[in-house]
Amino acid sequence: MSDPAASAPPRRRPWLMALPLVGFVALAALFWFGLQQGDPSRIPSALIGRPVPQTALPALQGLVADGSPVPGLDPGAFKGKVSLVNVWASWCVPCHEEAPLLIQLGQDKRLQLVGINYKDTADNARRFLGRYGNPFGIVGVDSNGRAAIEWGIYGVPETFIIGRDGKILYKLVGPVTAENIDTVVKAEIDKALKTGS
Repeated sequence: MSDPAASAPPRRRPWLMALPLVGFVALAALFWFGLQQGDPSRIPSALIGRPVPQTALPALQGLVADGSPVPGLDPGAFKGKVSLVNVWASWCVPCHEEAPLLIQLGQDKRLQLVGINYKDTADNARRFLGRYGNPFGIVGVDSNGRAAIEWGIYGVPETFIIGRDGKILYKLVGPVTAENIDTVVKAEIDKALKTGS
C-alpha cells in the first residue's frame, strides 16, 4: 500500500509569486515620494559661509562695456561689495531664459554682478551677451571647468550671493526665474546688504 500523503502534489503558495511584485511597487512608491520632497534648487553647498575660491579667471576676449574691456575675475574684487555671481554659458537653455532677469538685477547699483562663463567659446559668449545685454561688470572665463569644481558647481546656471567680507552667503542651483527672483534671490540680496552695512 502506498501512502496518499507521499503521492500528493506539493501545495502551491500563490502569494509567494506575488511577493516580488509587491516589493517592487513598495520600492517605487518610496522613490516617488522621496522625489516629491523638497526644492531641488535648495541643494546645500559646503561653501556657504566660506570665502570665495581664490581662482583668478581671464577676461572674455573682445567683451567691451562703455568703451573699455570688461575685466576678468580677480578674487579680490569681492572685498567690500555685495556680489551676485552667475555661472552661465551660451549653450545653456535655462541661461537664455534667466538673462532678462539678470539684466533687471544688474540695475541695482548696490550690487556687483559677476559672470563666470563656463566651457564656452568667446564668439558664442559675446553673441549671447550681445543678444540679451551684459549685466556683468566682471566676466571670467572658465574654459576647462576647473573653477566650476572649486565653486562646487553642479551644472549651469547657478547663482551665488557673496557678502562684503568675500564669503559665500547663498547658492541657487538652477536658473533665476520669475517665481524665485523676488521671494528668494532679492530676499537673499537684501539680507546680504543689511549684513555689515
